Amino acid sequence: MAKLRYLNTPFTIKNLSLKNRIVMPPMCQYQATDGIPNDWHFVHYVSRAVGGVGLIIVEMTNIAPNGRISPNCLGLWNDTQRDAFKRIVDAVHAQGGKIGIQIAHAGRKALGTDDVVSSSATIYDGTPDAGEGKWGYKTARELSKEDIAQLIQAFQNAVKRAVEAGFDAIELHGAHGYLIHQFYSPKMNQRTDEYGKDKTLFGEQVIKAVKEVMPVDMPLFIRISAQEYGENGFDLAYGCKVAKCFADAGVDMIHVSGGGDGQLDSKHTPVFHAGYQVYLAQAVKQATSLPVIAVGMLEEPQVADYVLATGSADLVAIGRGLLRDPYWLLNSQYNQKATDSAEIQFVPKSYQGSFL
Repeated sequence: MAKLRYLNTPFTIKNLSLKNRIVMPPMCQYQATDGIPNDWHFVHYVSRAVGGVGLIIVEMTNIAPNGRISPNCLGLWNDTQRDAFKRIVDAVHAQGGKIGIQIAHAGRKALGTDDVVSSSATIYDGTPDAGEGKWGYKTARELSKEDIAQLIQAFQNAVKRAVEAGFDAIELHGAHGYLIHQFYSPKMNQRTDEYGKDKTLFGEQVIKAVKEVMPVDMPLFIRISAQEYGENGFDLAYGCKVAKCFADAGVDMIHVSGGGDGQLDSKHTPVFHAGYQVYLAQAVKQATSLPVIAVGMLEEPQVADYVLATGSADLVAIGRGLLRDPYWLLNSQYNQKATDSAEIQFVPKSYQGSFL
């Protein structure tokens, strides 16, 4: 077994110092009532801190009730929600972990609301993320300029509450077909005003607004889909242009994913295999000169370590691996030590000195 040489190396960005390169990415739990985190979320996140994860990013947390992908998703549009998050943040810190939060609006992918909004009056054609087929997707109402201004303010208000709750980093969700993505996607954004002519404008305005309420030394991430996987989706070259616009607007790190624009199309979708989206992260890193987080079937420790070793990414997101095992890192370390011991045990004594 190859030695794990990079997973446990430290990483620093602005005032955020991580003890290792492992990220728990946002993964919706659908367990909240009125957007308020509860004991489920406390156990879910704090157990990963006990397991040694370097950076935990709380699941998609929404700026408004109609921004949730299900009525059971988290929110940060009021102070009651903020105060409930503080309990989780403090407990993660007590275990030596660092924790960020993903701030978002679902746009046309919202379920369980009558007020579905988007960049344009379109409908999402995918399978409901929350598994609640009884709701179904609705044609979105096109946002007016007044609506857009109010949403930008709502993003700022939510981030301000996140800062007050003690989070170590903020991530904006600009991927997977949610609202920011709905603006920069050519096939989703059919507007003819300035938000249609400059499709990254909305995302740039959100970035600048939230930075106004963040400490200057606190890092801001954005998650993007660097390539769409549906029919007529944009390619990686366009995704890199989007990334550069957001980098110029002030983000400090980019969390690189893909898809979310509808049903998968074989002409635009990569083959699913270990590390299948790493090429996206590598391209965005080269295009922006910013650090990046890679994601996509990286739960095998040797694969994740290799991605770091090649410089394709600066951090690796271990999603389903950490859902299955809160102690993924500890068990990876244990298995490494067990393998090393076994290798030494079966080496002739006369040669063991060269291995020690």
